[in-house]
Amino acid sequence: MNQLAAASAESGASTLAVWSALSAVYVIWGSTYLAIRFTVETTPPFLSAAARFIISGGFLYLWRRAAGDPQPTQSEWRNASIVGILLLVGGNGGVVWAAQYIPSSFSALLVATVPLWMLLFDAARPGGESPSAKALIGILIGFCGTALLIGWTTGGATAKSFHGALAVTVASVFWAMGSIYGKTSRLPSSPLVSTGIQMLSGGAVQFLVAFLLGEFGRFDLSEISSRSAMAWVYLTLIGTVAFVAYAWLLRNAPIPLVATYSYVNPLVAILLGYFLGREIMNPRILLAAALVVGSVALVSLPKKS
Repeated sequence: MNQLAAASAESGASTLAVWSALSAVYVIWGSTYLAIRFTVETTPPFLSAAARFIISGGFLYLWRRAAGDPQPTQSEWRNASIVGILLLVGGNGGVVWAAQYIPSSFSALLVATVPLWMLLFDAARPGGESPSAKALIGILIGFCGTALLIGWTTGGATAKSFHGALAVTVASVFWAMGSIYGKTSRLPSSPLVSTGIQMLSGGAVQFLVAFLLGEFGRFDLSEISSRSAMAWVYLTLIGTVAFVAYAWLLRNAPIPLVATYSYVNPLVAILLGYFLGREIMNPRILLAAALVVGSVALVSLPKKS
């Protein structure tokens, strides 16, 4: 809490605001894994993601500019676009593609590698903060949980499941890179304008990826199921709230605290996947979940002075 209080005092954000934003990220993002799986059942992954980010990003940007938020400079546009491409193309893109082949709970647990990469990248940058021994131990424990899942895909699952697991792991690296870059680069002063630019840029590149992968030719509006359509609307409207909260947290909260979302999201994803998505829940998955969720205590502990 001392670390959070210090960061809050420096940024001007209240502790209540930080925890409210964290709660939104915890719960909403935990539910988006299953929503993504439902969406890609009958719609191409990159095309569906690009459409919702373009719509959400365009609304946020135009709304805040009309409300009087300042016009971003050229460098702020560039930096926000880089963040958007790293987070939404490299990060979210890998998750939506993998949702075709692995359960949503698997994706949520594999994203637990994000804190490891975030801490490493944060420590490597000039002026970055070195992680404590307790934080590193906690991250490694969580990584052991992800190793269990990847081991499952190599043992009893299909090759596509293994490729999906690798895609989410690589996506976690991109997400961590975008998170650190977003925390350290000069972005628009308005968080919502910044988020709008990130979504517009990421969505535009995802459209390009969808075109290169031939998704436009496979898209048929008449074949979209009602479940996929409802899930896409949920991601477009409610999922945007979590993304805005995450972008705000990167500027106003300590990196180790922000990284804890990846330990809470799996709990939500596992429960929703089991009860609503009829996904498997066996001792191996529960052990992996216990490892990654239990490690949050060590990661969250502040370093001693």
